[in-house]
Amino acid sequence: MAIDFRKVTKTYPDGTVAVDEFSLHVPSHTCTVLLGSSGCGKSTLLRMVNRMVDPTSGAVLIDEADVATTEPVALRRRIGYVMQEAGLLPHRRVVDNIATVPRLKGASTAEAHRRAHTLMEIVGLDSALARRYPRQLSGGQQQRVGVARALAADPNILLMDEPFGAVDPLVRVELQRELQRIQTELRKTILFVTHDIDEALTLGDQIVVLKKSAEVAQSGTPQEIVEAPANDFVAQFLGLDSARRTLNAVPRATGGWLVSDGRGRPLGVVDSMPDTHTDAD
Repeated sequence: MAIDFRKVTKTYPDGTVAVDEFSLHVPSHTCTVLLGSSGCGKSTLLRMVNRMVDPTSGAVLIDEADVATTEPVALRRRIGYVMQEAGLLPHRRVVDNIATVPRLKGASTAEAHRRAHTLMEIVGLDSALARRYPRQLSGGQQQRVGVARALAADPNILLMDEPFGAVDPLVRVELQRELQRIQTELRKTILFVTHDIDEALTLGDQIVVLKKSAEVAQSGTPQEIVEAPANDFVAQFLGLDSARRTLNAVPRATGGWLVSDGRGRPLGVVDSMPDTHTDAD
């Protein structure tokens, strides 16, 4: 399912303009990342899709149908939603947390639990965790449960609001890889909010760089944005105007190349460098 924002504006009673005439097409079966600093309106945009926030003007459409014509609770039950703190029900076991939406939609307990166990396998959770409570899980495990719960009703659309922001860097990378694997298998339409540039470059098929009031500074593929930033704001935001993303490579005695940034900080190792020679060389 595709999502379209058509000149949506959100103005709060105190006069704050959170979003000002924002338009965007989110293609089906892709991951679009809204990238920007805190307060730029990216989470407000995300929540317009499932009507947690209604725009002051403009429209949000799913496959050309205005979400404003759908009752909010019914809409939310068919859209997956993952937030930063997972938002699990603390008094319910993992299996019951995941089964929440299928049960609300009329599935039997046995059917919903079977679905929950299948999803635990999909998101990389040991089935032995099914009987535990959220407090008995690590932060990374809780986020995996949150993703499984969002997928439980097999939604076509998955909304993810800074979902990995509260876990440590190693777990964050692991969760990003897991999301990439799941997306390869399930091909959902994902709208993903983050302020983390590396996360956006890793996950996004399309990245939308936002300024204040959700003004679009640039949109495009990760490669397009890195190779050709549209303006100084984008270049500065991505760190392209500094040594941060200037890469150098030196050969290692043991083989391969050590890659460092412009300040000399090591970033990683590559086995070989691409051959840049041409017939004219």
